[in-house]
Amino acid sequence: MRMLHTMLRVGNLDESLKFYCDVLGMKLLRKKDYPGGEFTLAFVGYGDESDHTVLELTYNWGTDKYDLGNAYGHIALGVDDIYGTCAQIRLKGGKVVREPGPMKHGSTVIAFVEDPNGYKIELIQLGTQGSAKQQEAAGAASS
Repeated sequence: MRMLHTMLRVGNLDESLKFYCDVLGMKLLRKKDYPGGEFTLAFVGYGDESDHTVLELTYNWGTDKYDLGNAYGHIALGVDDIYGTCAQIRLKGGKVVREPGPMKHGSTVIAFVEDPNGYKIELIQLGTQGSAKQQEAAGAASS
């Protein structure tokens, strides 16, 4: 088994596609209207669905806002340069809602951005996640 996609309901598909594709650098993989059900599905991601987990953006025609509730957490993306990534997101009109830095009670360097619907996306500096024991082992292996 493998994870295929995560679905988010969006209020404005064009605005959401602009954010995920232009700001976060994903590619629109496929998009289809379903007139009988009055909805559109758009799949975006960093690689082909055959070997990458992707996002399914669902636009229900005529619905422009959703109550996000308090059960949703966030989507996480690994990045090589969290500070540069946040700067690029800002330049492209994205909203950084938590500046890069170590997470509370840990050493993982994170930041948060918000999409046009209010969904949070966590950026994680690659190489900083995991337990201190894992990081020590990785450091010893590279010495």
